[in-house]
Amino acid sequence: MAIGLNKLKAPAGSKHKKKRVGRGPGSGLGKTSGRGSKGQKSRSGYSGKRGFEGGQMPLHRRLPKRGFTNLFKRDWAEVNIADLEKFFETGATVTPQTLSERGLIRRSMEKSVVILGHGELKKSLTVSAHRYSASAKQKIEAAGGKAEVL
Repeated sequence: MAIGLNKLKAPAGSKHKKKRVGRGPGSGLGKTSGRGSKGQKSRSGYSGKRGFEGGQMPLHRRLPKRGFTNLFKRDWAEVNIADLEKFFETGATVTPQTLSERGLIRRSMEKSVVILGHGELKKSLTVSAHRYSASAKQKIEAAGGKAEVL
């Protein structure tokens, strides 16, 4: 049996009549028509503005709006090649601990050290750090040293 488009019906129970409001106490939505009592929201013509809090200063205006704080930011202790040349002798092993002992980084920064390529390096050093700039790695290896990533 072929069903035509003129015979299509919505599934049983999916369509129901709109509830008429303000039609007496027996209807369930009489008197205030489900709007509660008094107040701006109960009046006709009310349309709520986004973020409006009844005249109280809205949350989006109470909060400071300057800048952005990345919660996952990683602070790097930056050390230049020139500092390694000045504070270490040939053949030395450079680690975050030795850098903090020599005063090149603060002890709280021992976690993340980055070596940057400013300056010249003539000594061969074994450097252990968390990150290197391309020029720093090149200068360390050109001087006969090793750049180890922690």
